[in-house]
Amino acid sequence: MTVIDLSHFISGSMPVFPGTEPPKIVDARTVAKNGFAEKLLSLYSHSGTHIDAPGHILAGAATLDELAVDRFLGPGLVLDVAAVRGGKIEIADLEPYKESLNGVEFALLHSGWARHWGEARYFSSYPVLSRNAAQWLTGFRLKGFGVDMISVDEVESTSVPVHKVFFAKNTIIIENLDNLGALIGKEFIFSCLPLKIAGGDGSPVRAVAMIKE
Repeated sequence: MTVIDLSHFISGSMPVFPGTEPPKIVDARTVAKNGFAEKLLSLYSHSGTHIDAPGHILAGAATLDELAVDRFLGPGLVLDVAAVRGGKIEIADLEPYKESLNGVEFALLHSGWARHWGEARYFSSYPVLSRNAAQWLTGFRLKGFGVDMISVDEVESTSVPVHKVFFAKNTIIIENLDNLGALIGKEFIFSCLPLKIAGGDGSPVRAVAMIKE
């Protein structure tokens, strides 16, 4: 089995959603001073490669602890939309994957935008699903939808329509994925297990893809 890491490193200098404070990682204990090492971590629940639970946007919707653990892994498929340069991703861009989508539980959108991680450009001009395209995807039996971008909606959006379409179907969202290009055309199991946070609206994850050889 080959395991592909789909997660970005968490650090104090990592990109974060505008208005969010970056993670703070400090030495709370050191081997030299205390005989053991321990870090104090302070970060938002939607930092780095992370999951959005429906309760992130919809009042009264499911939080992470209310979802069964098997909701966070299953067969995945990469939808390669790297040819779409900004603007909206429409149903026509996704229709070539219609048959394959019937056999998976996670649809992962490869825009190629992860290459801009750490650049100012990462936060703007990336392609996003149109509302109709998001609605079309919810017609499949998906546990989750993931992207290699900062958000499934534009950063400046206040109505977050794509979030709402998926959350209305109790579908989780995974953002800031990496290395999706390595999975184009391959069959794999996707895993994005979150921290078991009581009432969690989201959580950083170590997202991976497992390819059976």
